[in-house]
Amino acid sequence: MNALANPLDWIDAQLPAMREFLVRLADQNSGSFNVAGVNAVGRDMADRFASLGATTEFIDLAPFASTGDDGLLHARPVGRAVRLRKRPEAPLRVFLCGHLDTVYPADSAFQSVISPADDVLRGPGVADLKGGLLAMWAALAALEQSPHRDRIGWEVLLNPDEEIGSASSAALLAEAAARHHLGLVYEPALPDGHLVGARKGSGNFDVVVHGRAAHAGRDFAAGRNALAACARLVDGVNALNGQREGVTINPGYLHGGGALNIVPDLAVFKFNVRATGPDDGCWLHEQLDLLLTRANAVDGISVELRGGFTRPAKPFDERNRRLAALIGDCGRTLGLSLEFKPTGGCCDGNNLHAAGLPNIDNLGVVGGDIHSEREWMRVSSLTERAKLSALLLLRLASGELAWS
Repeated sequence: MNALANPLDWIDAQLPAMREFLVRLADQNSGSFNVAGVNAVGRDMADRFASLGATTEFIDLAPFASTGDDGLLHARPVGRAVRLRKRPEAPLRVFLCGHLDTVYPADSAFQSVISPADDVLRGPGVADLKGGLLAMWAALAALEQSPHRDRIGWEVLLNPDEEIGSASSAALLAEAAARHHLGLVYEPALPDGHLVGARKGSGNFDVVVHGRAAHAGRDFAAGRNALAACARLVDGVNALNGQREGVTINPGYLHGGGALNIVPDLAVFKFNVRATGPDDGCWLHEQLDLLLTRANAVDGISVELRGGFTRPAKPFDERNRRLAALIGDCGRTLGLSLEFKPTGGCCDGNNLHAAGLPNIDNLGVVGGDIHSEREWMRVSSLTERAKLSALLLLRLASGELAWS
């Protein structure tokens, strides 16, 4: 594998092949519920890792449960997780994580990669997170060229459901956190190239409102309009914005009604919450209880709340700061001046931190406009960010850097 004397030089030489492979990965749709597409990307990445000599597992996961437009819970299948392990008994054990799924469903108009400029690719998942998968692979391939590689054991988890909250893979993340010393997650870097320190926590909530159907003309007074009751709840939930610093609520989905001559008897409302700490969650639940109590007091209306906080907030605590300092030092060696900034976004790094594993979670490529049809990444960051992780691993393996 090592045609060059320096593993970092070897990474630089991989750029054309990495770019080509990334285009292939991103052209394969892997929306979270496109099980065949997610599994295809998983197989491609497993094949990519095969040369590193890790043991490979394909892990079937429980379906994802979600509220349908009929107000009932429905199970939707998700793809398989891919887990790769090497030297699990080594003195220092590092967990690396990235996701196979994207936010773009199989019927999305955004399906293929283009190159609008020499060092830019635009396409579904090029930054979030398929470019990061290749940066991870290259960093580990460089480590495997080191004479000190036996000092580090590593485990990679490629999960299929991060974009929908990692509910099905959460147990795998928690298990991995318990058997490793530090974590590296390959979400995209910020558009300016900097990294993330603190992250907010996230919760997803569903509200199901039941009313009473009736003829809108002949028997209007007998009806109880679930859609109108739901609209009042949407307004009340949205009005919570600005009432507590650091908490934001995004009403994201509303469904109800049908024929205009029928008083609607069902409505479904879904919203996302971002918060900075556990006290915020207590405050939110108190406010929601007040809103739901008021709604349920209306004759003929009943309201059910489902969901909750799935990713706790991730503070930039002492252990994460220490890991960030090591990565920052590696960055300076490579000519990168890296700052660690807070963000309202969340990812599997939140889960790992909650399970006790210090981690830096956006070591992937530099890109932006993620979760939109403008998603882009800087091609040269494939090797730039791979070298950042590789240098950290090489220094840890050689003993130049210490972690305990």
